[in-house]
Amino acid sequence: MEQKSKVSILVVPFPAQGHLNQLLHFSLLLSSRGFPVHYATSPTHVLQAKCRLQGWNPSSLHAIHFHSLPIPPFPTPPPDYNSTIKFPSHLQPAFEAFLHIRAPLSSLLQTLSSASTRLVIVHDSLSSFAGKEAESLPNTESYNFRCLSALFGLTFPQISESTAKLLRAHDLVLPAKDGRVTEEFSDFMIRNYYDNNERESGMIMNTCKKLEGEFLELRRQELDYIGKKLFAIGPINPVVIRGGGHRHECLDWLDKQPDGSVLYISFGSTTTPSEDQVEQLAIGIVQSRQRFIWVLRSADRGNIFAEEGKEAGYKLPPGFDKEVEGRGMVIRDWAPQLDILAHTSTGLFMSHCGWNSCMESLSMGVPFAAWPMHSD
Repeated sequence: MEQKSKVSILVVPFPAQGHLNQLLHFSLLLSSRGFPVHYATSPTHVLQAKCRLQGWNPSSLHAIHFHSLPIPPFPTPPPDYNSTIKFPSHLQPAFEAFLHIRAPLSSLLQTLSSASTRLVIVHDSLSSFAGKEAESLPNTESYNFRCLSALFGLTFPQISESTAKLLRAHDLVLPAKDGRVTEEFSDFMIRNYYDNNERESGMIMNTCKKLEGEFLELRRQELDYIGKKLFAIGPINPVVIRGGGHRHECLDWLDKQPDGSVLYISFGSTTTPSEDQVEQLAIGIVQSRQRFIWVLRSADRGNIFAEEGKEAGYKLPPGFDKEVEGRGMVIRDWAPQLDILAHTSTGLFMSHCGWNSCMESLSMGVPFAAWPMHSD
């Protein structure tokens, strides 16, 4: 008879890069401490998470048990470059299709539960159905993993008076919520984000007391979490970069630049700047004479591996390449952000301020110039 694992951990991320990435880092941290860890999402998004791993030796993935749970086919339209709402609404079909993993996830939970003395489910806030599915199993406990800041959780769907008072005390003003997300995604969040269950043991957050201590204390006082556990364990990303695997050519270029001299520009995996914004930024780069690395790509599609209908990409102003020759690089595909931020030549990060980028930049000691795009 096969011996049961004392404690097994099942991680269920939401299928967007910032969520897949954080929960993969979390899974690797747990597995490095000897826990059997299972990572379950759709086949496309399992592959996406694995192929975009940063900061770890690729061989570390062998310690994770990946489960590709079937979902129905879904459309993968390209993003709209010039949409007035910058939220990636083209990903909505992938988000809706993802909900169909609930049935195969239930079967996986039963299998893992029977093979473990204790099964811990860590689900993304937008994968809260995983906690619901685990309720009927006697040897499980579930935790809600928040991929956003503690402050964000205190302002959605509406801000409390205690939070507003704390913001005023620090002279902080939140941007308007209009246009932050689409109505369709807002409805999706309400249907899934707030599907709390009474047996949930607590919350895990990619933040820390030094960064958001007062906001974390407000979260502890929320009715849903009184008497429950709250773990602030950020940054989740590695703060010491482990080598191994292919080395991107941009790192060889960075090796030749003076310390702190390079501006790194990237607006993340869900942002598509307008053609006019790209043109104006290009003009600014030329006129500034600044060393730079610019990741110039549109937002991810629902299936990043889909070939049909791939866009041609942004056009830069005539003569741009000649003007910046020798003092900058334009990367048109995925870039090794953690490696770039960890490099001594990187001095400033122009960012959309997604929570992954904020935590990675802060943990590497790189200041950033903030250009929020939608829900950042």
